[in-house]
Amino acid sequence: MQAVIGKNIDSDHVEKRAVSGAHPEAADFPLKEARRLVRDLWKPNARIYWVDFSLSTGIGWGAVAVAVLAPFASVVQFTALLIATLALYRAVIFIHELAHFPKGTFTGFRRFWNATCGMPLMVPAYTYADVHIDHHKPQHYGTAEDGEYLPFAVDQPWKIIAFVAQAFIVPLLLAARYSVLMPLTLLNGKFRTYIWQRASSLVIDFAYVRPNPKKDQVNGWLIEDILTGMYAYTAIGLFYMDILPLAFFVVWYVVTFSIFVLNGLRTLAAHAYRNGGRERMNRQQEFLDSVDIPGNRYISSLWAPVGLRFHATHHLFPGMPYHALESAYFRLKDELPDNRLFLAASRKNLLSAVAQLWREARAAQKR
Repeated sequence: MQAVIGKNIDSDHVEKRAVSGAHPEAADFPLKEARRLVRDLWKPNARIYWVDFSLSTGIGWGAVAVAVLAPFASVVQFTALLIATLALYRAVIFIHELAHFPKGTFTGFRRFWNATCGMPLMVPAYTYADVHIDHHKPQHYGTAEDGEYLPFAVDQPWKIIAFVAQAFIVPLLLAARYSVLMPLTLLNGKFRTYIWQRASSLVIDFAYVRPNPKKDQVNGWLIEDILTGMYAYTAIGLFYMDILPLAFFVVWYVVTFSIFVLNGLRTLAAHAYRNGGRERMNRQQEFLDSVDIPGNRYISSLWAPVGLRFHATHHLFPGMPYHALESAYFRLKDELPDNRLFLAASRKNLLSAVAQLWREARAAQKR
């Protein structure tokens, strides 16, 4: 794919063009002052990461076991499924933090996450890493090269419903990706390249074509693919030996499907999605095209875990650890001399954010 704006255009011209785009008011956003106010919040606390993730994944898989063993359609099974979904959803969302860790840091945490969460759920860490970093680059955000962006607010409303509904087939696609396609990629290099480009990215734009891995990434991607496939074949083998019951696969599907439904709703509330022209934006515009939903700390964290309820603030400061985003949000809200533009990116709750997206799509369709 070609970049929306060529690399030979000087940065001043790009900045002026960006500011004059969908959010002309973004030029007045006090970015320097905002950075100054949060400059002490950038250091990640490894203990918080390990404890939070370990508890989430431990509770999640424990609840999966209870759901598998409980009587079918019993209160115990429904309760276990709910707990498993929420806990493993929180655990798997740590993939977002992994994407932002500087290269060579938190390597043990990444491997532990892959082994206990990413690979059992068929979403190894590499499927999100570079894709998400591109989402934060000004030359990619909101453009056709951003796999995490679709202009829902200026497109046909049915696509919003279809986006959530496709969660029904995602678990099956993931299972097929690593049990059927993965072995074939080992036999043919060209097919492996095609699969890496077209079927190895956690994105919302299915037309997205992922860039080929860098030379120092090839072995890592291949190893994560093989190990994830081994999880799938081990489960199949244990089922064949009558060790793992069929109920496990049903529970795995229900939990994985439920996670993708929750994440789909969260994704719809993460941005305003108004960039129908897929034009390049600067950091301030990117912020105003994103959404913060502070809501209730305990309830909002269930559907937007690991700091993602402060998604607009995260787009202001992509490298800030998740456990600091709440402090950053309220500090900027309280201490910015003029916080009106900062609060323009906030919504009351999940329902209001998705409803606003729907109304804008309906209005765009009428126009």
